[in-house]
Amino acid sequence: MKLLHTSDWHLGRSFHRVGMLGAQAEFIGHLVSTVREREVDAVVVSGDVYDRAVPPLAAVELFDDALHRLAGLGVPTVMISGNHDSARRLGVGAGLMGRAGIHLRTEPSACGTPVVLSDGHGDVAFYGLPYLEPALVKDEFAVEKAGHETVLAAAMDRVRADLAARAPGTRSVVLAHAFVTGGEPSDSERDITVGGVAAVPAGVFDGVDYVALGHLHGCQTLTERVRYSGSPLPYSFSEAAHRKSMWLVDLAADGAVTAERVDCPVPRALARIRGTLEELLADPALARHEEAWVEATLTDPVRPADPMARLTERFPHTLSLVFDPARTADDPAASYARRLAGRDDQQIAEDFVAHVRGAGPDPHERAVLRDAFDAVRADDAVREVAR
Repeated sequence: MKLLHTSDWHLGRSFHRVGMLGAQAEFIGHLVSTVREREVDAVVVSGDVYDRAVPPLAAVELFDDALHRLAGLGVPTVMISGNHDSARRLGVGAGLMGRAGIHLRTEPSACGTPVVLSDGHGDVAFYGLPYLEPALVKDEFAVEKAGHETVLAAAMDRVRADLAARAPGTRSVVLAHAFVTGGEPSDSERDITVGGVAAVPAGVFDGVDYVALGHLHGCQTLTERVRYSGSPLPYSFSEAAHRKSMWLVDLAADGAVTAERVDCPVPRALARIRGTLEELLADPALARHEEAWVEATLTDPVRPADPMARLTERFPHTLSLVFDPARTADDPAASYARRLAGRDDQQIAEDFVAHVRGAGPDPHERAVLRDAFDAVRADDAVREVAR
């Protein structure tokens, strides 16, 4: 069975205030063409279909168009909700869509109930594990501690139990939206840390033939059977080195996996350039970036006059301007943003405690801070679902 694995469409998202809906529509056209031309048997979409719980109407219309075009090809599609999606909204009409071959899996309780497709070698069971917000699903999975690893492990126990009851030789595919250990993140994924831990080990998914992951925006191979497709378009300059693609996966009769990357159309190259303003304006080696979307980091010791206006004369698509003069981190002139760069909320709070009282928090206080951040994040998730 030939599968096309994609994820993280983020329909409705922009790139540094540049609307991406046209590029997203071009990707959908490319997806449909690939399905037709490469004779794909099933499409799997591993979450973050939309960029937010209540997407703009234009994004919903594009999603609707994608579903109609995929259904028109007669190729089954299995899709899960991600942490950016409203699972309840995305799942509306799932039963009716299923009759057209579009299988939406947004309910955690259905993790162990697969979509079963067949080819000349027998059945393939597709298990959809939507994004599992630990605080919201711990009761469903009867786990004592709300953590990503515990809830995913419980969901996979249901998958393996169902698979064990099926005919010998039944092949299996799991769709999941999670941060799996060994994956390389970028700046454009929303933090899903719980209890100070976001990542889960790849071993959680043992026992199935292929795991189609979503959440991280870079295309990655964790093992031959566990892969991220990455986002089809860039959503931050941290993705400048990404090759945007989908996985074309061939699932053999014995469950063996071979995979090929299928490149996605990217509207414009990304470039990160660094130096003084005069260096950036004069360096002939930067000519190749003149039509790219540019993030320019200026190292001038004193902020130059009209830097953006001058940069856009040479690099008309400059979207981000960063000032990073050569200073030590403890220099009082260093920017607040620079001093906080790379530090999460927990670390910033612990630093604040140390600054105020002269000593950092003890282990009990760290746990209190961690629980407080987890509670706020879980409450945000509940509010977003209820909107």
